[in-house]
Amino acid sequence: MSQPDPGPVVLAVGDQPADAAMSFAVAEAQRLGCGLHVVHVVHSLPQGPELVLVQSVDVEAVGRQSLRDALERCRELAGEGTRVTGRLMIGTVVHELVAAVEDLDEPRVVVLQHRDLSRVRRLVSRSTTRGLAARLRVPLVSVPAGWTGPPPTPGGAVVTAGVDSPERSDAVLVAAVGAARAHGARLELLHSWGLPGFYDDPALARTHGEGVGRQEAQEIRERLDALAGEGALDLDGVEVSVEAYEEPTAERLVDASRTSCLLVLGKHDPLVPMGSHLGPVTGAVLHEAACPVLLVEPHRRG
Repeated sequence: MSQPDPGPVVLAVGDQPADAAMSFAVAEAQRLGCGLHVVHVVHSLPQGPELVLVQSVDVEAVGRQSLRDALERCRELAGEGTRVTGRLMIGTVVHELVAAVEDLDEPRVVVLQHRDLSRVRRLVSRSTTRGLAARLRVPLVSVPAGWTGPPPTPGGAVVTAGVDSPERSDAVLVAAVGAARAHGARLELLHSWGLPGFYDDPALARTHGEGVGRQEAQEIRERLDALAGEGALDLDGVEVSVEAYEEPTAERLVDASRTSCLLVLGKHDPLVPMGSHLGPVTGAVLHEAACPVLLVEPHRRG
């Protein structure tokens, strides 16, 4: 296979159809003006010595055909303006995907398709998305299998971002503004507030909570302005709204995904080294979101 261009969009495909992820990855490469690099990992575990040769030959043949099919489809979607390259790898999926991405020169984003698995199958299988989220520092996009493109919305396309505490959301804000600009979309920032359980009076709790919500929404706006002043993002021409609402968070984000072309979320800082890098809210949203979900590092580099 030919060498990929620097700074490509990376598309990870497996042995199942990935039309939704292909469409998103091609469109993303075209928006960013970069190449598309398709990586196909054939899952293979070591077997007995007498089966190694037969297994390796069969697996490689099947994998190369699958990769050729994926490349052909991506080139049909991309047309002449986007260079599409590919790479076949054999081994355990997450390990090989991480290695393939780390071999590239400044990859922009990794795209993969979210498989619609039953709850039982999810309990007995390891999630590729979770594994990549834990090991990659590159932004990661999970595209739902049923996604067919941005929904028609009054007023044009919408990018939605879930914002945690303003002081811990710089990476999400920078990525969300950049995504809104790339998609020619307005940006909706959603922030949730909650109060300790000692507020016995519901009316008092709501009144105080709404004040907290307004204050934190204002802090998010101020943080946006500060990041723009530092040159970390460009707000010119990007329409931004901030909405603070009472928990629960996951349900509100899933609702927003039905009218968004992209949902931007920050990965989780686990409390222990082996903890989840998605967190309960992001994990729930990934399972139910109707639009592609962009996962970014919880903190800006540097």
